[in-house]
Amino acid sequence: MDAATDAVASSAGVPNVTTVSARAWCRPATAIVAGIVWALAFPLPGWSALAWIAPGLLLATGFDLPPGPAFRLGFVAGLAHHLVGLRWLLLIPFPSGAVAAWLGLSAYSALFAGFWLMLTARGIRLRCGMTGPRPEWRRSVQAVCDLNEWQRQTLWIWSAALWVALELVRCRFLGGFPWNLFGITQWRNLPLLQVAAVTGVYGISFLLCWISVSLAGALALLVFRPGHRRGWTVSLRLPVLVLLLVLGSGFRRLVTAARPGDRTVALALVQPSIPQRLIWDDAANPARFEKVLALTREALATRPDAVIWPEGSMPDLTREQSDRVLSVLRGTGAAWILGTAYGQQVDGVPEQYNAALLLDPEGRLAGRYHKQRLVIFGEFIPFERTLPFLKWFTPIGSSFTPGRGPARFEFGSDAVVASPMICFEDVFPHHTRSHATPDTDFLLELTNNGWFGESSAQWQHTANAALRAVENGVPLVRCANNGLTCWLDEFGGLHDVLRSSNGSVYDAGVLVTRVPLKPDSSVRPLTPYHRHGDLFAGCCLAVAVTGVLRGRQKSVASPIRPSNKAPDT
Repeated sequence: MDAATDAVASSAGVPNVTTVSARAWCRPATAIVAGIVWALAFPLPGWSALAWIAPGLLLATGFDLPPGPAFRLGFVAGLAHHLVGLRWLLLIPFPSGAVAAWLGLSAYSALFAGFWLMLTARGIRLRCGMTGPRPEWRRSVQAVCDLNEWQRQTLWIWSAALWVALELVRCRFLGGFPWNLFGITQWRNLPLLQVAAVTGVYGISFLLCWISVSLAGALALLVFRPGHRRGWTVSLRLPVLVLLLVLGSGFRRLVTAARPGDRTVALALVQPSIPQRLIWDDAANPARFEKVLALTREALATRPDAVIWPEGSMPDLTREQSDRVLSVLRGTGAAWILGTAYGQQVDGVPEQYNAALLLDPEGRLAGRYHKQRLVIFGEFIPFERTLPFLKWFTPIGSSFTPGRGPARFEFGSDAVVASPMICFEDVFPHHTRSHATPDTDFLLELTNNGWFGESSAQWQHTANAALRAVENGVPLVRCANNGLTCWLDEFGGLHDVLRSSNGSVYDAGVLVTRVPLKPDSSVRPLTPYHRHGDLFAGCCLAVAVTGVLRGRQKSVASPIRPSNKAPDT
């Protein structure tokens, strides 16, 4: 349709079909872009700078919408984000289950983005008095610009608190799925990362969201209030000041940290890189064992204090195979820590565990840990007894029994204390906190990301581990089936990543490393986060709920009209 036809149609009051169609697709398309930008901030590729613009971009697409359309738009953005971020689920060697998990988990996680945009848009509309029919987008922006700076800044702080509150709910509701919380994007920014020792990862999520929506508001002022040249900078002063204080405190923590002492522990971490299909194949068991045993012999040549096998390397280890390993270990002085599965009778009831075991240099069982947080349809089948047909949708025959608490592994002549975790347990901030005690020398994560091939899952998992180390002020050692086998210090710094000759982190090999320990006969000082847990996130939840309840009261009472006062300069 040419310009003349557009003009005639417009003068006659006839809507331009092309224009209406373009406008209808503009918001969803922008929401999808916001979701993808949000996903690209996580590994891989890990373009962390994009995290500072994603929430603001999402808010700009739907801040003026009523609850229903705003929720749907946020859901679209969240779905795009999680479909990209969780794409590694498609590599699970169980096609129908992989697709179902990818779509189902992405759709569930997208609900939280929908709620965030819906509630934030509702708060903005109430504050600006937009309680009737939706005004034109430009007028809605102008209504926000007409608010005074205190009103705008209150909105931006509340939206960031709401973001954190929804992350906290996602961490705990229905067992929780805290994979890729927003603050994880900054895992390589060590000065910023240190605030997690006080607030947990939620403090970083709060800063990212607050600055992003404040930046969107400042740009709106710059465009729609060009006469007030300094007005747009006012919106950024407080969040930028807080960010600078956080960065300065982080730099200070890194610079003034006590240097590691001479006390270290030598660990030999075995990464067998066994494809998941072979782990299920009983016929492949002998070959798998010989591969892991050969890597163990290589590791023992370095005289470590402990040889460590990851989760899933030999879940079906036989007694004969165990005896062969112990015969190799005997006389070396090395303890043996391994991830395996085993069963036992408890009060006449058979129980099966995904476990970590510690055997001393003499081959005696010195410690055991049973995984507490099991993966749905991967390690347990919900309603297994009442709905037995659900087994058809899973690669497992029966459910594991969850463990009942953390464990303490003590080994070596220096009485080194490690606290083991299995699989994805270290992505739960509150769960990892329960494993770190004042006498813990390091957290030990035994994991099998071989389920997901050679993908971004390994890197995302490591990024989560970095935050857990900072939150608790304890080093975290990762022993993985196919990467990343490494260790992270108490400040989140990444050390000694196992790589093959071609630079791959996914290939088989042995990482021999020395992890610094706390000074002899001392206890590790607890971080504020370890002492108080999710206090910051809980406060954000209280602020968010209070804002929602006050909004309900205002929606019943007379609406607040937008102020005609010029923006503060």
